[in-house]
Amino acid sequence: MKSTDGEAMLDAVGAAFSRLRRGALLRVENPVPRKEMTRTLVLNILEEGPETARREVTVGVVAERLGVDPSVASRMVSDCIGSGYLARAVSQRDGRRTVLELTEAGRAALDRFRAHQRQAFEFITREWSRPERVEFARLLIKYVDALTELRQEDPDSGAAGDGARPDSSGPDAAVVSRQSGMPAAAKLE
Repeated sequence: MKSTDGEAMLDAVGAAFSRLRRGALLRVENPVPRKEMTRTLVLNILEEGPETARREVTVGVVAERLGVDPSVASRMVSDCIGSGYLARAVSQRDGRRTVLELTEAGRAALDRFRAHQRQAFEFITREWSRPERVEFARLLIKYVDALTELRQEDPDSGAAGDGARPDSSGPDAAVVSRQSGMPAAAKLE
């Protein structure tokens, strides 16, 4: 038994992340189909902040960032290209390499998904005050930013620095890893 309510609350965080992952699909207006949610995992990699800006995004980068086998990443990328969300282009750094670029349709898909996420957040927190919503959003963003910094500093976290181990986790485990801050392999023990 824990000595304080605060300690018990901190111990409950891991279980809360698990429940969060299981309850990720909500019935909200204009729900995003599961296939589109999978596509947004790929599309977000092309949109994510400073790390992406420093390097061109290839299928290999997608595999690293999602913690999946390159063949899985290749199928995911091909699906996004087939849907018109991504296009292949020649690398500006090395003309022998193929890189990925977001199309206008891809940007529109991301905008739709973000609107859906906002709607889901507002539904979940409908009984919270605006200051509570804003504070939770601020702390969640702070948590994710700190997690990103830790991954970039961790030499054992893989080339992408996401903490997922492609040989012991699939895309869902990598997502949980990004949500919780723990390496996916550690959760399997």
